Amino acid sequence: MPRVTVLVTCYNHLRFLPEALGSVFAQTYSDYELLAVDDGSTDGTREYLERQGETLRTMFNPTNLGTYGSLNAGIAAAKGDWIAILNDDDVWAPTKLERQIALADSHPEYALIHTSGHFIDDEGERLEGAPLGFPFPNLPSGPHLEPLVQRNQVIVSSVLVRKSAILEAGGFDPSFFGYGDWHLWLRLARQHPFGFVNESLTLYRVHDGQASRDNRKMEEESLKIRDWITGWETEEIDRDSYAAFAWNWRCIGASREMFGDMAGARAAYARSFRTNPTPQAIARWAGTFFARPRYGRTS
Repeated sequence: MPRVTVLVTCYNHLRFLPEALGSVFAQTYSDYELLAVDDGSTDGTREYLERQGETLRTMFNPTNLGTYGSLNAGIAAAKGDWIAILNDDDVWAPTKLERQIALADSHPEYALIHTSGHFIDDEGERLEGAPLGFPFPNLPSGPHLEPLVQRNQVIVSSVLVRKSAILEAGGFDPSFFGYGDWHLWLRLARQHPFGFVNESLTLYRVHDGQASRDNRKMEEESLKIRDWITGWETEEIDRDSYAAFAWNWRCIGASREMFGDMAGARAAYARSFRTNPTPQAIARWAGTFFARPRYGRTS
């Protein structure tokens, strides 16, 4: 049995798929199986995968399950103890799996190991800075809950995650559009420390077809997750920083502002101040009397 299942999620990115698969075949670590899950692509992806023969296993969803439903289907079929996820538009450096498995062997307490990396454009050229509004995450090994409460800081194509830990956490929530990975990382981080390989081993492609480009949907999901966090913050706040949960309440306030719920925003900013008194919370509370919503109210 392979130790690692490389799970490639595919949906209408045929122009990038050969490079993604090529980066798997170029890995210096060889104890893996390659499983590609196509979620109803219409651009020739299925036909391309079928032509690869025995170099990979393939699954074809009869109906469109979405990103996280496809991941769950792949995880259920995976033979490896570890799952390495690769989106079909991203790329790995050749030593990615080798470095991650070495860290897993030396630190069996880690349920998830991710890597540093950089952004690339359509042509594979490196992009500097924060083209999606955030820099490539670099969190040192150890407890990850506090920084993950602040924001998603684990790139999905960078992870090597223990299959048993995913199953114990209940897998990905398929109802999410773009933040289902963040939701799972938070659940894992409540129970386990994460490892980090501080090498640029994951290349995250930025292009117009990404789900993360739908700003309204992403904001709605961010608010959903942040509201969920408030349901268990009192269980964690003694051992984690008050600042992280106060930040969460400020983010809830900002989202409610965007959707025109100014009373709800003021309540969130007030809760942030009570959790960890800061001038930022007071300033944001006062600003709601002059703010204009970016979106209409949520349903």
